[in-house]
Amino acid sequence: MPFLRQVVFVVDDEKVIAETLATILNGAGFIALAFDDPCQALVSARETPPDLLISDVMMPGMTGVDLGIRLREITPECRVLLFSGKPLGDLAETLRSSGAEFEVLPKPMHPTDLLKRLRTAFEEDGLTALGANCR
Repeated sequence: MPFLRQVVFVVDDEKVIAETLATILNGAGFIALAFDDPCQALVSARETPPDLLISDVMMPGMTGVDLGIRLREITPECRVLLFSGKPLGDLAETLRSSGAEFEVLPKPMHPTDLLKRLRTAFEEDGLTALGANCR
């Protein structure tokens, strides 16, 4: 399988979280861009459409759910992975009512577990997304 570098947008209103996760993903072979402003991620998506959005759910100005919906209007094939530190029951209902098919993971999540989850997701799509650092 060819080595494909997937573009990942990491969005969290806590800048240090977005930047740290992007650094980890870049080290694993992704092209990861960090944003602490969901609106800026949308603007950037028009120039560099992401293959994956990883976003916090609760952010000022725009939720991760709304960001995922709007991002999919720009790039419909983009996978959306949301993180939430809150109970997932209400969020699941919100996603069902919006028709969004997003994956939700608990926050925090160990980076090794996240990388394994991403590798599995991209392999399910028939892509090899990660370099030798994450085998």
